[in-house]
Amino acid sequence: MFGNLFEEEEDFSFITSNPKEGNWPKSKMKRTQPPPVRGPTKLSGIKNQGGTCYLNSLLQTLLFTPEFREALFSLGTDELGSLADADKKGAKVRVIPLQLQRLFAYLLLVDQQTASTEDLTDSFGWNSRQERSQHDVQELNRILFSALEASLAGTSGHDLINKLYHGTVVNKIVCKECGNVSERQEDFLDLTVAVKDVSSLEEALWNMYVEEECFDADNLYRCAACNCLVRAVKSAKLRKLPPFLTFSLLRFNFDFVKCERYKEIGSYSFPMKMDLRPFCEQVDVDETEYEYELFSVIIHKGGCYGGHYHVYIKDVDRLGTWYSLDEELMTDSSVKDKKESTNQPVTDGPLTKLIALMPQGGSENILVDQLGQKLLNAEGVSWNKKYRKQHGPIRKFLQNHPDIFTVSTDGNNVRLKPTAETKLDVQNMKSKNLQQNSKETLGSLNNACDVHWFDFNDSTVQPIKEKEIEKQFEGKESAYMLFYRKASLQRPFEAQENPRYKIPPHLLEDTEAINAEILKKRAEFDTETNNIDLHLHVGSNYKFENGALHPLSSRQESILDVTVDRRKTLGDLRQMVFQLLEFWKGDMALTVARTLPAGLHLYQTLSGEEQSLYSLGIVDRTDLFVWNGKEVCGTEILTGIDCEPVLLNILQVAKKGDCAEQSKSQETQQVFPCNAVLSSIQEMLATSLGVKKEQLSICTGSDFEESENWYEFSDKDMQKTIKELRLKNGACILVSACNGSSKNVPNNPRRIPTQSDCSWLRIQNFLTGTYSNSDVKRVKIQVALDMPMFDIKSKAIQEMQLQHELVHNTCLRQVDENDRLHPPVGEDVSMREAKIKSGSTLGLCSGKAPTATQLFLYFAVSYDIHVGPEMEIVIEETVSVKECLTVMLKTAGLEGTDWHLIKMDWCCEDGDPLRDEDATLKELNICTGDVIFITEGRLPPKLLQGFLKIQIWKYQPFIDCLHQDYFQDSRNHITSQMTALNITPAGDATVMAKEDSLLYFAGIVEISGEATLAELKTQVMTLPSLQNLCVPSVEFLRIWVLEDKLPVRILRCHSKQLSTFKLGNNVEVGIQALQKEEDLSLNDLLLRIQMRIPGEREYYPAEEFVWDISKECTALALRQKIAAYYKVPVESIEIAKYLPEKFEWMPITSWTQQVSKRKKRKKQEGLQGAPYYLKDGDIIGVKNILDDDSKDFSTVRDDAAKEKLLQDLRGKQKSQGTTDIKDEDPASNAKTVAKKRKPEVALCINVDVFR
Repeated sequence: MFGNLFEEEEDFSFITSNPKEGNWPKSKMKRTQPPPVRGPTKLSGIKNQGGTCYLNSLLQTLLFTPEFREALFSLGTDELGSLADADKKGAKVRVIPLQLQRLFAYLLLVDQQTASTEDLTDSFGWNSRQERSQHDVQELNRILFSALEASLAGTSGHDLINKLYHGTVVNKIVCKECGNVSERQEDFLDLTVAVKDVSSLEEALWNMYVEEECFDADNLYRCAACNCLVRAVKSAKLRKLPPFLTFSLLRFNFDFVKCERYKEIGSYSFPMKMDLRPFCEQVDVDETEYEYELFSVIIHKGGCYGGHYHVYIKDVDRLGTWYSLDEELMTDSSVKDKKESTNQPVTDGPLTKLIALMPQGGSENILVDQLGQKLLNAEGVSWNKKYRKQHGPIRKFLQNHPDIFTVSTDGNNVRLKPTAETKLDVQNMKSKNLQQNSKETLGSLNNACDVHWFDFNDSTVQPIKEKEIEKQFEGKESAYMLFYRKASLQRPFEAQENPRYKIPPHLLEDTEAINAEILKKRAEFDTETNNIDLHLHVGSNYKFENGALHPLSSRQESILDVTVDRRKTLGDLRQMVFQLLEFWKGDMALTVARTLPAGLHLYQTLSGEEQSLYSLGIVDRTDLFVWNGKEVCGTEILTGIDCEPVLLNILQVAKKGDCAEQSKSQETQQVFPCNAVLSSIQEMLATSLGVKKEQLSICTGSDFEESENWYEFSDKDMQKTIKELRLKNGACILVSACNGSSKNVPNNPRRIPTQSDCSWLRIQNFLTGTYSNSDVKRVKIQVALDMPMFDIKSKAIQEMQLQHELVHNTCLRQVDENDRLHPPVGEDVSMREAKIKSGSTLGLCSGKAPTATQLFLYFAVSYDIHVGPEMEIVIEETVSVKECLTVMLKTAGLEGTDWHLIKMDWCCEDGDPLRDEDATLKELNICTGDVIFITEGRLPPKLLQGFLKIQIWKYQPFIDCLHQDYFQDSRNHITSQMTALNITPAGDATVMAKEDSLLYFAGIVEISGEATLAELKTQVMTLPSLQNLCVPSVEFLRIWVLEDKLPVRILRCHSKQLSTFKLGNNVEVGIQALQKEEDLSLNDLLLRIQMRIPGEREYYPAEEFVWDISKECTALALRQKIAAYYKVPVESIEIAKYLPEKFEWMPITSWTQQVSKRKKRKKQEGLQGAPYYLKDGDIIGVKNILDDDSKDFSTVRDDAAKEKLLQDLRGKQKSQGTTDIKDEDPASNAKTVAKKRKPEVALCINVDVFR
């Protein structure tokens, strides 16, 4: 920072300069983006872990049940223990209520858009599979309450659940003969009500607690008093009502005819307020004790086998900021409805903020980009990040409000209409009046005008109106659980709009520390995001020569590097440059420049002192030329893209006689402006050669680099400019002074050197000390593309007149346009193999080039808030991470052991730390040119996860299922081998056959959870039953995770710990031997593709196909990759996914789209989502539509399998005495039979014993 560098009072702390390091741009270590701030509602959502939407909905309901929240917060650490002691042996820490407390505090106070439930689900004992599995929210409600009761046993909160949710129902049977009453009382935490054949909640309660069942005729009741069968009446009543009443709607039923579950989607209404007196025993209590109000509705969207949950919640304590979406836009339609517009006006909308930022009076125009910059300065976040998703681009938003804004025809300028100020004043007046009225009338929370509803949908929280609840009465998206609270429950005044109410002090301190850390990260991220490096070229250090600007001395001495905040204005930057260049006098112009092969060229001069650098298009590492705007060293400078200099190679052919073989060529380089006409260039060249213009022929090479022919420009082309002819830097022009009229010039047996085999390079001397005693700092040499780099270096040293001994102690490194040196180029490769282009600049530097087994790495020391200077090192790829760290610390002059290494990823951000200190750099895929950061602090110790018990199965896919003889022989051999080794699996079968694979049990492995995947593979290879499995290394083994004996995913990355995979105990894995090494990344999807045999209903054997889905995972992308694999046109193939449980094929098309319910906009889904759920190991059928244009992908075996399923179903139904299946619809019946689903896993929460 400049600090007190300047004497003026202006603040230039946003700029840093380091003129000494202009030759080497500093490496920026980009930080991870901090969590986004809360949305307009000021409420936090919960992140979905894959299938935890049901958990998120219930947690939000409990959070917005103030009495439950405060009762939980009232339990201190003296009763619950501390999370810091959770891992200590013998410590009785009640982890679940502690994690629930912390989660509630984070949701209330931490300024982030979403909170995570990972710590809470870990306290439940859930693994990744349980977090991804869908469960029923009604089941979770009961299990969570049971877990809380068990966790709070022995504390003051042992009866927390009973106090809030416990009620009783009494069942009575009254004898009509003697009047004897038989009573049985039942407890409940929630009431389950029927939905089928019922139209409303009140009707269901009437049927349950008002209607009576009569015992008479053949259905008599045995009375204990009469001791005989008598007539009686049975009824049920609510005896005790809890403060909070929960209703679970039975929307899922079972169809005994179709033998399948289904969801009731008919209309089922429920009231906002409800009087339960008709359904209760008549007790002399206040009538308000029977009145309940709805405050939460958990909604299920989908069917009985899957779907999504979200919840509508009434904000009882008014913790959030409610607004109407219509009022936010200030549209006329929202003003018409007075009842809605007077609820709570919103001044948080973008329209109000833009009006406030506009110049008042309506006479002054402002640039739209400048308005966006003002919004960025005021909000701290840009329009695109905060409003674009909902309101579109800012220009479109302004144009959609013509009654408020006047936008110019080109869309660049905008001004405020005078009427808009009046509207803003009226809106602000309404806001002040309503706020005043709300303060005066604050009292009863039951006033619907004060309390509003919100939709909590995982990470998203949006305000809704009360009438939106009526839409959840019916349909596939409908209410599933209802939560009512007693109307008599009053909230204290101090709890209103106070999320800190009754939160324990230690949690307040915790959230304050987290908020401070988040604010710090946001400030650092904001600074790093908006700080840009600029290269200032001072005009007094340059001269105009050969069509471009060149530095008078070295380039490093002519450039001043500065760092500036891009939100600052051009005037701020100009003032800063004036203070840096104290010698400057007169006018100053700042012009965007660019380094070209010809030299430095100037483009547009910046103007608009009040505009930000961002709106002017100034980006990181922009070159700016500082001059007076007219001339440099007395030479007038032309600026702009139209006069951009182009460096051309002029090949001059001079003939000594008539024989074409005697012609010689001479190459020179000349610079021309791109707007120069070719005829003027011809005239200039003719003058320099001393020939007439008509005798000079100008030719260009053909489009094919390997061609030996040159073609003369036509008369029409002679009138075009260099830009129109598309001649680029380094293009070759052949100039011939012959009198021939042939268009093919020259056409001789000896080939004239062309750009395809003759090239040139610039070599710059970067040597220092005694080796730099030569006056030659830069040379240009002519080389061949197949010339070895060692010979190029030797030639450069010779032309620079340097010592010949430097050949063995120097290397060549490419230099980019910013003078940054790239890694050294290998000396045993040619210029073509090194992919070095003609005209490139190479630096001659000290040090040997790395060999084929060595790595050239950049490294720097990373401190808390900055990164030190970048250094270089050459090291063997076989050294370990620990040895590499030692060498780097020694090179950097550091001591101690509290350091670790972090690799920079491809987007220049912090990557993963190199945790395995014993792994080699080659094993961790460290490559030449990678950037490594030496970071302070030791890596956290590895968590001991205990030992995992893993069942090992040998997985052997067989391609042709018809080879039953091979399968039977394999099965007999394996069974005999298992018997000899005395090995038995956890299940019943040792050998199992699936649709396309063979599994046999190999043994059980017990291994530490902190072991790596490579160590697991090594231990698996030691099993006795796998001794005959000959593989060279662990890279030749693939491990599948099995579910129901079917492979579902592949374990990747050998250096990863097993604990990171969240396998769980007694997990089953399949071992597959491979023919070649495999190293799949996280973005690789392994599929099995098979081409359909033309003219037959059969496929060729399946082939494994690895598909990189990092960029996109769409149907079109998959078709393109498969078409490229089979080398056929993409439009000539169709693909389908095989469903082995149904023996069916699902065509994969590009037309599977989902329509957004809110925006009615089509959005293409990835293949890993519904309905394809593409995963590792899936079979993809490929069909050439030129051979078979039908939509049928099935095979003869599929038909046979379906027929067998039908026969099995007929036999089963015949044995049960049911009606036989009709033969006329076998396809639908086959689908019914084949609809095999995974068994539902019971939901459980693990709790320690606290009795």
